Amino acid sequence: EYLITEAGFGSDLGMEKFMDIVCRAGGFAPNAVVIVATAKALKHHAGLEDDPRNSVADNLRAIEEGSANLARHVENAKGFGVPCVVAANRFPGDTDEEVALVQKLAMEHGAHAAVLNEGFSKGGEGAAGMAEAVADACEQPSSFSFVYEDSDPIDAKIEKIAKRVYKADGVDFLPAARQKIEQFTRDGLTGLSICMAKTHLSLSADPALANAPTGFR
Repeated sequence: EYLITEAGFGSDLGMEKFMDIVCRAGGFAPNAVVIVATAKALKHHAGLEDDPRNSVADNLRAIEEGSANLARHVENAKGFGVPCVVAANRFPGDTDEEVALVQKLAMEHGAHAAVLNEGFSKGGEGAAGMAEAVADACEQPSSFSFVYEDSDPIDAKIEKIAKRVYKADGVDFLPAARQKIEQFTRDGLTGLSICMAKTHLSLSADPALANAPTGFR
C-alpha cells in the first residue's frame, strides 16, 4: 500500500521541501513523483497565452518551447533518485495534438511515464490511466537521496538548493544574512533543514523569468 500526498507547488518549492525536510524528519523515502503539466502552462512559459485565435502551429510551437520548464521539473524529481510520472491534464479546450505533444515531450525529457489525465471532464474514469502509471512507477527501483546533508554548513545547504534545484550559478549573501548564519551556527542550529522562500512564478527568484532561466545568482 502507498500513501499519496500533494507536496505543494513545483519541484523547486513544495517538492524540494517535502523531500529535504518532511522525508528527512519522518525517516521515509518517496517511491515516485507525479508532475502535473498542462498545455496552457507550457504555452505560458513560452510567452503565448491561451486564445482561440492562436494558430495550431503557434500553439504547438509554444508547447515545445515551454517544455523546457517541464524538463527542469522532471530533472529535479529524478535528481532525488525517484521515477517521475507526468500527468498531462486535459481541459475542454485542449486539442488531441496538444496533449499528445505534452506527453511526447515529457518522455523525451526523461519521465518514467507520461499519461493523459482527463479527470477534469470525465472524473475518476478519466484519471484511471494516470493511477495505473503511478502504481507502476512506485514498483520501480529507486535510490532516494537528499540535496544536502545534515552536516553541511548553513550556507552550503542554501547554495546546494539554489544551484541544484533552481539552477542558479551561485548565491551572494548580504551582510545581514551572513550575520544570521553566523548567529545560527553559534547557537548550534546547523543540523536543521533549510526552508527556502521564493516566488512560485519562476524557477529563479525573479518572477519575470519564465520557462527555464539560466545565468542568474
